[in-house]
Amino acid sequence: MRLFSGKIAPLSEEIVKTLADNGEIECPDRKEVVRDLESVFSQYLATEKEVMDKSKATLESRGLPPSELGRIRKIIAEQKGIKIGEDILDYLLDQCIEMLMHSGNVDEVFGQDHDLRRRMRPVLKKYLAADDELDAEVRNKMKNLQEGTRTWEVEYQKIKNEIQRRKGLV
Repeated sequence: MRLFSGKIAPLSEEIVKTLADNGEIECPDRKEVVRDLESVFSQYLATEKEVMDKSKATLESRGLPPSELGRIRKIIAEQKGIKIGEDILDYLLDQCIEMLMHSGNVDEVFGQDHDLRRRMRPVLKKYLAADDELDAEVRNKMKNLQEGTRTWEVEYQKIKNEIQRRKGLV
């Protein structure tokens, strides 16, 4: 699961629409609440990028093999106070609820935390699943190469970047 910067605006709009239309929140200006959510997601992406950069630097400075990247990344993410991987969904839901409770742009939150999570979860999950769909599409185009080879890795990145640009994910 992964959040793409190109999907932050539609994700935020859909969450606010879902919550407001179902009477979970009351807000005079939905656009401001959308901007608040966008800032939550943008901050997460910025922190996630810092984690990745620091993880790569740590691997290089310690001379560790690339297979250790996931472990190092998880440790650094914990130090930065964010969740990655499968825990991203619950972490982002918690961050969104926290923002709704403290935003000056939300007049009232009528729903309990578990109700808010129940409404937001399918929306957020849909946007986070774009990474899985992207991976499947890239692999479908690469049937002629053997996975695990250097050529496969290079071609995978090239095709993935091309599809991301075409779909507006970055």
